[in-house]
Amino acid sequence: MGLLRSLVMMLLRLWFLWLPVHGAQRPNSSHELDALLQDYAYKALAPPKTGLPYDGAVPSELNGIKIAALRLRSGSLRRKGVDMYKEFVIPPGVIEQPYVERLVLVYQNLGNWSRRYYPLSGYTYLAPVLGLLAYDASNLTATNLPVLDIKASEKPITMKFSDVKSAPDGSIAKCVWFDLQGNRNFSNVASGNECFTIQQGHFSIVVEYTAPSPAPSGEAPAPSGQAPNVPGPSEHGKNNSKVWIIVGSVLGGILLLVLLSFLVLWVHKLKERKKMQQMERAADVGEALQMTLVGEMKAPIAMVTRTQPTIESEYVP
Repeated sequence: MGLLRSLVMMLLRLWFLWLPVHGAQRPNSSHELDALLQDYAYKALAPPKTGLPYDGAVPSELNGIKIAALRLRSGSLRRKGVDMYKEFVIPPGVIEQPYVERLVLVYQNLGNWSRRYYPLSGYTYLAPVLGLLAYDASNLTATNLPVLDIKASEKPITMKFSDVKSAPDGSIAKCVWFDLQGNRNFSNVASGNECFTIQQGHFSIVVEYTAPSPAPSGEAPAPSGQAPNVPGPSEHGKNNSKVWIIVGSVLGGILLLVLLSFLVLWVHKLKERKKMQQMERAADVGEALQMTLVGEMKAPIAMVTRTQPTIESEYVP
């Protein structure tokens, strides 16, 4: 039974190790997303060269998000800035707190996940949410690093959005900035696609949602004050992912039951074989007797008797 218990525990461990791989969960909040993207962005820095941006890859569960990492010396960032890092233009005079010798600027483009992690009731996104966060670069294998506080002390950081939808007639586009605490701040858009900031965070261009004209009979208008449903990640892809997770779990469970059944049968046969061996050994230990024919049957006979028979007449005086 000890062997059976050990094998069952081993199979259960393999089963629980298999589940996270095929059922990986997406981050539930923007903070969890930042931590995950920092980890994957750092993996792209292999080997790192200071001043060169490296594009990273995200897990398949977050398909559509783009990330990059740029390692810099703090002194170089403060003196020279960065001419163009994706959509960001970073001027001289940017400083970080607390001070570090080297830092990494992690770039995020949340694409069709923008509304999922940065919902904005009453507004429609005209551009994807872009993120710019700074981390300590002393250990490029570290995870869950705290975000450094960077600020532009001379000129603001400029964002030039390359993919901006046109605002509806009569609407005014606004820049929106989400700070690290999730607070939102609005400002005016410059030149149709430019926004400015003196701090890091997440940025986009939005327009205030206005209710559409009454819908034809049979169709209900969208509730007032709510933004229309903006397509997020493909529902078809999400459903397929769930189906494959369920199918994989069911097949894995069936395979586990089959293995356990074979294991029980094997242990049962092993116990029977051991019992037969014990009986054979017990038979071999006994004293061997010679056989003789008694009629048509074979019967054992003893070669020597321990007590000699005595004739009664020998005791007569």
